[in-house]
Amino acid sequence: MTAPDTAAPATGTLRIGELAQRTGVTTRTLRYWEELGLLRPSGHRTGGERLYRPTDMARVTRIRDLQELLGFSLAEVRMVLETEDVDTLDLARSEFRWGDVSPERRRQLLGDAVAANQRLLLRLDDTLSRIHAFRDERAEKADQLTELLVGLDDPQEGPM
Repeated sequence: MTAPDTAAPATGTLRIGELAQRTGVTTRTLRYWEELGLLRPSGHRTGGERLYRPTDMARVTRIRDLQELLGFSLAEVRMVLETEDVDTLDLARSEFRWGDVSPERRRQLLGDAVAANQRLLLRLDDTLSRIHAFRDERAEKADQLTELLVGLDDPQEGPM
């Protein structure tokens, strides 16, 4: 969707510099994420200037949080963002907060958001259990390696 080429961005949209400032990332990072397909501007002016909406700001925050808080690589971030449930939540949030919707539509949006969030929680629980299993495996391996190291330091043990 292309915004009209006017002197100021459309109401509710941000330029790339404004988005960068509000989300604490650089414009270079935003362009790189766009190049990787993690982020797409909601529109462009005819001169090519990128325009972003509040849902784009939420996506930038989510990408940053996945990287900084959870240590996800950009490939892992892409996998999370490509799930349909994240898009459902973003769309529901955006329409609920910024749209002029009827009480019935709000109820439907909240129902969709609850269901999508529940599916995400189940996936996160599964991911966390695999992370814990991997951590336990590495801890066991560390114990084994420590025992080998101690055995090398003890002349009575001999080679294994």
